[in-house]
Amino acid sequence: QLQLVESGGGLVHAGGALRLSCVGSGDTLDQWSVGWFRQAPGKEREGFSYSARRDGAIFYTEYTASVKGRFTIVRDNAKNTVYLQMRNHRTRKTDKYYCAADYSHHVDMTNGRTFGMWGQGTQDNVYS
Repeated sequence: QLQLVESGGGLVHAGGALRLSCVGSGDTLDQWSVGWFRQAPGKEREGFSYSARRDGAIFYTEYTASVKGRFTIVRDNAKNTVYLQMRNHRTRKTDKYYCAADYSHHVDMTNGRTFGMWGQGTQDNVYS
């Protein structure tokens, strides 16, 4: 059974950069669709990006408008890891970031219910 562990959260200046890692174990992550979600205290969880296999070895990535151009998903299949590279954090916020995976390629990056496996999350604090 696939298990996911996120890491890399921490303090970052507004406008700064941070890289989060999602390490898979129990199965090869390159067979799975992987999404990233975030949740602020007292708010709904928000999905904003995902990566899924398309046409054999090609991975498709998609982002919501709120992060497009600033966040990038990178897969390292040799390390069974999916990274979320974030730059130019715009606002002061405290979010917990989660990676999620599903064996289906038909997932909705904004809908956590379409992902069956979740990590425990990693905390990200952005300050000005």
